Amino acid sequence: MAEDKKKTDEYTIEMNKVDQGSRTFEAPPPSARSPPASGSFGNNPILPVLSYCGSSIMMTVMNKYVLSGDFNLNFFLLCVQSIVCVVTIQVCKSSGLITYRDFSSDEAKKWFPITLLLIGMIYTGSKALQFLSIPVYTIFKNLTIILIAYGEVLWFGGSVTGLTLFSFGLMVLSSIIAAWADIKHAVESSTDATAKVSTLNAGYIWMLINCLCTSSYVLGMRKRIKLTNFKDFDTMFYNNLLSIPVLIVFTFLVEDWSSTNINRNFPEADRSSIWFAMILSGLSSVFISYTSAWCVRVTSSTTYSMVGALNKLPIAISGLVFFDAPVTFPSVSAIVVGFVSGLVYAVAKIKQNAKPRIGVLPTANPVSASSQSLRDGLRS
Repeated sequence: MAEDKKKTDEYTIEMNKVDQGSRTFEAPPPSARSPPASGSFGNNPILPVLSYCGSSIMMTVMNKYVLSGDFNLNFFLLCVQSIVCVVTIQVCKSSGLITYRDFSSDEAKKWFPITLLLIGMIYTGSKALQFLSIPVYTIFKNLTIILIAYGEVLWFGGSVTGLTLFSFGLMVLSSIIAAWADIKHAVESSTDATAKVSTLNAGYIWMLINCLCTSSYVLGMRKRIKLTNFKDFDTMFYNNLLSIPVLIVFTFLVEDWSSTNINRNFPEADRSSIWFAMILSGLSSVFISYTSAWCVRVTSSTTYSMVGALNKLPIAISGLVFFDAPVTFPSVSAIVVGFVSGLVYAVAKIKQNAKPRIGVLPTANPVSASSQSLRDGLRS
């Protein structure tokens, strides 16, 4: 399901998740990994890194484009993205490009609670993105990392190092600066400051709910994944397939399907471009899952972690370039601090992973490409 759809940070997710079918994208152990063939197009590390960054930016920008203006059919948007995702991976499976297990009602029952958590995550994420600018949304998404990390401490025996704690402090600081810059700009530049600030406050509330939903989804999926042993595309398939009927019910029960509202959501002048953006954002969830696994396969988990941290900057900048996000000293400072916090967090996790395994957080063990893609959703 297109994350936020579906959907992603450091400890993040992605509607897709954990290991590809029989044709896995496992990153072999360092000792067993053979060096990339010279001149091999598929093993060139630059290509997967750029592909991963590009797909992350594309998803965020396309979602923001659709959600801008008067669009209010969020459940319908998510339903379209899920349908596109299921059709795409089914075509890829039929073509022999990927594999995943066939549908099983027993496995669907076990996984359905996770799908509900995912729907809550992507819906609240879409609402937050509707009210907030891309840079602010990206910065606040970092707070989810803190919730997940302490959830790991409480329920999985995890640990938080001093350097990790320092990165958390930077994340909180960047969020405070971003909120202050947003409110300051709204008060100084708008004739209707009260309405503008009210809109921002609604965005912050949705963002808070999204952080709670996202951390619940990630922690809940970590437990459930052990029961099903799902691989990357297994998870993507079940998440999107199971979400479609739920989203259809919610869109018709909760959202306004009057002709007036439909015309407002899909104005004739922009109708084609809106539909194109909705479909492209659905495809992006597939691209992110594949390119994240590809990135780890031809580089390393360490490189992937750094790419994820560095990817924050172009995503935030895309909001300044493609939309009317305010470019002020406080807003730029918030982006920089948020970017640095991501780098510090990545370095902290790399150092923690390098320590002896005894007593270390389970997720600190060497991870496969598929496990890395599990942490992706928040990156967008």
